[in-house]
This record gives sequence, C-alpha cells and structure tokens, in this order.
Amino acid sequence: MWRWSLHKKVERDPGKSPVLVRILLRELEKAESEDLRHVIIPLLQTLMYVLTKAIGITEELYQRTYAFCTRLLTLPVPYCTVALDCAIRLKMETAVPGMLYQRTVIAEQNLMSELYPYQERVFLFVDPELVSASVCSALLLEIQAAQEQQTPEACMRYVVAHTLQAALGDACHAGAVHRKLQASSRHVLEHYFHAVVAAVEQAASEPSQSRVRHLERLEEIYCSLLGPGAARGRCDGDSLQDRPPSIPLPSPYITFHLWTDQEQLWKELVLFLCPHSHLRLSADLEALDLQGLRPDQDLARVSVLSTDSGIERDLSLGGDEFLAPSSPETERAGLQRKGGIKKRIWPPDFSMPGSWDGPPGLHRRTGRPGGDGELLPGVSRVHTARVLVLGDDRMLGRLAQAYHRLRKRETQKFCLTPRLSLQLYYIPVLALKEPAVSWQLELRELATFLGRADPWYQNTVNTLCPAIHKLAEMPPCLDTSRTVDPFILDVITYYVRMGTQPIYFQIYRVKIFSDLSQDSTDDIFLTELKMKVQDSRSPKEGSSPRRRGAAEGLGAELSIRYQKALLSHRPQEVAVSLKATGLVLKAIPDSNTEVSGFPHCPPVAAPVMDHTYLNVSVMEVVKSSNLAGRSFSTVTNTFRTSNIQVQSQDQRLLTLSLDKDTRRTFRDVVRFEVDACPEPCAGAQKSKTSWLNSHGQKEMERTKAKPKPLLMPINTFSGLIQ
Repeated sequence: MWRWSLHKKVERDPGKSPVLVRILLRELEKAESEDLRHVIIPLLQTLMYVLTKAIGITEELYQRTYAFCTRLLTLPVPYCTVALDCAIRLKMETAVPGMLYQRTVIAEQNLMSELYPYQERVFLFVDPELVSASVCSALLLEIQAAQEQQTPEACMRYVVAHTLQAALGDACHAGAVHRKLQASSRHVLEHYFHAVVAAVEQAASEPSQSRVRHLERLEEIYCSLLGPGAARGRCDGDSLQDRPPSIPLPSPYITFHLWTDQEQLWKELVLFLCPHSHLRLSADLEALDLQGLRPDQDLARVSVLSTDSGIERDLSLGGDEFLAPSSPETERAGLQRKGGIKKRIWPPDFSMPGSWDGPPGLHRRTGRPGGDGELLPGVSRVHTARVLVLGDDRMLGRLAQAYHRLRKRETQKFCLTPRLSLQLYYIPVLALKEPAVSWQLELRELATFLGRADPWYQNTVNTLCPAIHKLAEMPPCLDTSRTVDPFILDVITYYVRMGTQPIYFQIYRVKIFSDLSQDSTDDIFLTELKMKVQDSRSPKEGSSPRRRGAAEGLGAELSIRYQKALLSHRPQEVAVSLKATGLVLKAIPDSNTEVSGFPHCPPVAAPVMDHTYLNVSVMEVVKSSNLAGRSFSTVTNTFRTSNIQVQSQDQRLLTLSLDKDTRRTFRDVVRFEVDACPEPCAGAQKSKTSWLNSHGQKEMERTKAKPKPLLMPINTFSGLIQ
C-alpha cells in the first residue's frame, strides 16, 4: 500500500517527483551503509518505477542513482543482476530523457512504430472451476474500465506530451501542449507521435549521443505543434490552466481468459504473433502452425535429402536447359556443386510485417520488453507474452502441463521460440469455499515458497488475495465517466513490469502402469504426487481362502527403489520393501522440513531450501508384539531423492493424484516411476565408434547424452535470495 500511494502521488502531482526521488535515494544509501540488503531491491525497483513516470528529475539525481547501482555490482546475485538492469536503463534515460516512458507505452499498448517494433501483451488466465465467478467478473470489469480510458489516441497524446516535457523541462508550456493535442485529429496526432518516436530513437542509435541535437529536433516538433508563435522560454506556471497536467503511465494491454482448453495457451500465443490467423483457425492445430508462423521469405531454409552426387553435370536438365557439349557453361558446370540447402518458396500472398528484425542495438533490455535477442540469424524476439495465472497449486499444475506441451510442440514446429519471449507470473487466489485452513495452506505451497525466497513478492503479491476477494464483494460501479483508480490492477501492472527475475521449478515426469505387460501412461506434475492404497482388492487376485484381520489388511506391500540425494551428487541407489498406507512426493520443500530416512538408511544430506529434489514421505505400517498381542502403528519416513520407482507387491491397487487436483486422478495403478522431466528436445542420440574384439570388427553403439531437465520459470522481483 505504501508503494502504491507513493506512485499515485507522482501521477497526481508531477512536481513532487524530484522530492520523492531524493527521499528514496537517501533511504537506499542508508540501507547500503547499514547493510540492510533485504530492503535494497524493493527500494531500488520502487525508485526505478518512479523515474519511469517522473518529469523534471535533475541530472545530479540520475548520476547519484547510477553510481549507487554500480556499487551494487560487487554484491552477489540477485543484487548485481537487478542493479545491472537498472544501470543500463538509467544510462539510456539520462542520455535521452523520456525514453523509458515512451518505449514502455509503445510496447505495452501495441502502438505500431517501425523504429521501435517491440510489442507485448499480458494474458490473464483463470480456471473457472478454481476461482469463483464473482472474482472473475470483478477482475474483468476492473480491467475493462481501465482500458476504456486508455485508447490508442490517448496513449499517443501521453507519449508526445511526456517526451516534450521530459526533454524541454520548464521551457515546455505543458498546458498549451495538452490542449493542442486534445484538439488534434487522429491523423495529426499520429504525425507528431511518429515524429517524437523518430527523434528519440535516432538519439538512442547515434554513437555519440548529442544532447543539443536531440533538443533541437524536439524544439522543432514543439514549435510545429503550437505554431510559429511558440517561443522557448521559462513557463511561469502562475495560471491554474497552465499548470502541468498529470500524465499517467497506462496499464499494459491485458486480455482475460477462462482456462477451459488444454491447447488454449498455445492458441493465444499464435494469435498474438499472427493476429489474422483466427480467420483460418480450425481443429487442425498443425495447419494453424504452418499458416500463421513462417519465417521470412529470404531467410527461410529447409534441409533437403539429396539423392544425387551433388554435381550439376549429373543432374537431368529440363527441356529448356540443354547446353552445347563444348560450351563454357558446360565446363563450369562440371566444377560446381549444388547446394545442400534449398530455399523454401512461400506463397505469393504471404507477407511479413515490415521491420521485423527490429532496430539494431536494441536487443538488450533498455526499457523495452524482455526479449532475449536473436535465436536465428535475422529473426528477433520483438514480441513478449506475459502469462499471468490466478489460482492455487492446481492451476500451476495445469500451467506446467501447457508449458510442457508447448515445448514439446516446438521440437516439431520451431515457430514460437525464435519470435516470442515467454514470461510466466503467478498470483495466488484461493476460493473462499475451501473448508479448512490447513487445506488452504496446502493449496498455496508454491506461493509460500516464493514468499520465502523473495520477501518483496511476499509483501506485494501474496497479500493481494484478500483484496481480490474484497473487490469481488463490492457492488460494481456503473459510472463510466468517473476516473477509475484501481488498486488491484495497479499491483498487477507493477508485478508484470518489475518482476524480471525468474525462479526455476523442476517439472517431474511420472510413468503410470496399470498393467506391467502394457505401455505406461505418461503425465507430469509440478508440486505434488500423492499415492493411496485402494480399499478394493484387485480383480485378478480373487477371494482368499483364509480370513484376514482388519489390521493385516492395512496398507500394501510396496517395493521402493530410489536414488539418494547427496551433496556430492554421486549416484547411490537404495531399494527397500515395506508395508505402507500411502506415499507423498513433494517438489516444494517446507520451511520446517526434516529428513529422517528409513531406520536402516542414514539421513540424507541436502539443503532444505533446495527445490530441485523430491521430498518423499512414506506412511509405513509397523507391526509390534507385546503381552496384549500384535499391534499395528503408522510411522512417517521422509527422505529426498531425484527419482523413485514404486510397485505394489501383493496385487493391491494404488490411486495417484497429481498436483492436488481431483481431475487428475489415476486409479488401478500397480507401478509408477517418477524422475525429472527432460527437455522435449533432449532425446537426441549421438553415436560413437568402438573396437570390441581382436578381429578388427567395428561395431557402432548408440549412447544417449545426459538429458537436460525441463524447468518452468516463474518471475519474481529479486529471484531466489539465499
């Protein structure tokens, strides 16, 4: 709330920006001197958020902030990473005032500009079965109400006015500029918008950035806008109507989606890259893949298997390609080889947007969306998709499924990865109908882990759930003329803008066998796998000739084989057989996790904060004998592992539940295997040659490279702070 109030003061009264920046900078220097590292990243990101909006910041404040960021480069990750990103943006803003604001608005609002073609969009996904309808409708109404006030014309007016005021300072008559832009038509407004963008991008691309030349360009635009009578002079600001109007930083363009289809994420990303693909959208996803996302015509290449010698004179000539036997073309053809790579010819009606590659030198993050440069020659990531999911751990399990499916599809059709930067965000929202408090805590284990890893995420995002439910209970405001000042939307905007440091989570693969003679059913999970012993006996077992007591029928005989997690990462296999009632695999460690292990196994040495291992809890049935007879009790054994195999030995069937989701339950299971899910493209094999006998017989053997694990990133403000 303090951060939100501070940013609102900057919007409502731009004249207070230098004072607020000075206060924040003083607090940062105090935290540095007292070694209060836990407040450095929150204060620094709040300061950068203010500097993006602010106008009239002196060069002395910019230099002090830049010097502070350079001093942070000596600190460990994530402090040096965040400081480097802020230092780069500060250097660009100091050289070209107003650049951060301009690039942010152009990218987030998808304003078309050939000089700065970057575009980004926020995809808000909500599962209607996990989030109440009142919460969905309240969020949708708040997003729509805010976006109705930030039309493309309004955003272009903001960019022109902010750039002129940031560069010219007190010499700019802000009130006159505001009134002139309000009275301008769409055509005139676009003219000045493109002129301002061209001036800023030209100043940013010049090797020796000349501040004087940049000011001269903007003065020409300023005089052209206000007429020949506009003179450069200090604005007294005595008149109320000439006071600088507040220029808000519009919230990004957000689309609201109810997650009802497994392929919905991939479809939305395709439509974002190629908006006209919805005209050809069909059930055939591969057809959409080929129609919507093709490389540039000059850069597209496809490998062709050659069936000839590769020499042109060996090729059959067409009817119009006969050459004389003694001609010089025939002699040259005998010395040339045909290329092994053939250009793919696209249909003549297919065209790509202009300036697809983007301007040179802008592929690092300097106020633009979070692209990752070039993965293919000449193809740049000019689109950024920020996928924000609301829900609990069950929603994250569905997101992991969609992420794995998307990566698997990319191995077949390499179309999204070269052109799209995918950023994932998460806001925990629990349904109020959940009965017990313990079950609510169980459903937000990953959010709790993110809060422990990043305290600023805990204070900013994890505390948003009560506010969202309070918004859903409030009656909707039908007055569209009143200015909307949404708190929840502003927090979401701050999170997707400043949350640039990801925390990577291992996705685990599970192979489920209902019959050992048949192939397995493969699935994945992100947070938890829970196993229970079914009450009913296996149909194959039949009826037992002797009666068993209820205690003897408790649990099932399990064979467990796993690889112990050691700090040395040395492989050590452990195999045990025991009787158990259930088993839980957790990929997210608890804050008070203790490792006990089986009685005959030593404790496992692994850090509690490490989330790259599975935390296994086995509810073992222990039989004891005393004077009263035999008794049975349940003991929980815990250990850590990277992979595990469990099989029922007495034909008792098992039930598996993935990511705490009742919709992802598997019954009648006799065996399952869990290990780290590899990258879909990590199954490539490489061959090596070895001599195996004394007769000189050479045998080719296939060896697999060690698979690279598939990690799903979730963005936070500072990443994992050790």
